[in-house]
Amino acid sequence: MADAPAYELAPNVWRIPVASSDGINAFMLRGDDDQVTLIDAGLPFAWKRLEGGLKHAGVDVADVTRILVTHAHSDHVGNVEKVRKISGAPVSAHEDDARYLRAGESPPIDPRMKFRPLLQRWGRYDAVEVSDTFTDGELIGVAGGVRAIHTPGHTPGHTTYLHEPTGVLITGDVIHFWRAQIRIGIKFFCHDITLNEISAQKLADQSPDVVAFTHGPHIDANATSRLHSFLASRVTV
Repeated sequence: MADAPAYELAPNVWRIPVASSDGINAFMLRGDDDQVTLIDAGLPFAWKRLEGGLKHAGVDVADVTRILVTHAHSDHVGNVEKVRKISGAPVSAHEDDARYLRAGESPPIDPRMKFRPLLQRWGRYDAVEVSDTFTDGELIGVAGGVRAIHTPGHTPGHTTYLHEPTGVLITGDVIHFWRAQIRIGIKFFCHDITLNEISAQKLADQSPDVVAFTHGPHIDANATSRLHSFLASRVTV
């Protein structure tokens, strides 16, 4: 069965699969003021999926008024600069990832990972013009309020977002969902594997109605209990 172009997670909050089988997701939020916020944008080859998902949700690329970034990896920001140029929307990111975005490169990969030089070369993308930055805990004034939760490790400035009006938690890559299970963030391009594990536990402070992953399908049934059970299973004495 083919992926839907987009899935409505809550009123005016959409998940857009920008790779097959929910492999990579972008997100779109539309406020009561009709402002359109895009979170991430996928790889360049996924442009048609991004366009199609936005159209399914009732908007065009040119309608985007704000772009938020979860982190500086090509599979999430490969289309961000193109969207910015078409829409004129400002781009916001955590201050610790901004320099990598502006350089069009991924942060250094954890020294424990094999094939680091090769992986690092694959991590380049079109440099992004970042308009402004934020820090942990800031409430971003879009779509009724999006809380930025700094979850470093996958990248230094990796950010999880909570849409406060609907309780949709957009995890970024700190965790992911594969084969019907929540799992810790993918280690392949991880900047600091140990720190990512620590950051995942910050999500235990949240009680979301929907857990939406940048890799994998979302969870909208027993979302909080499933999230908390997974996090508890990762705690070591």
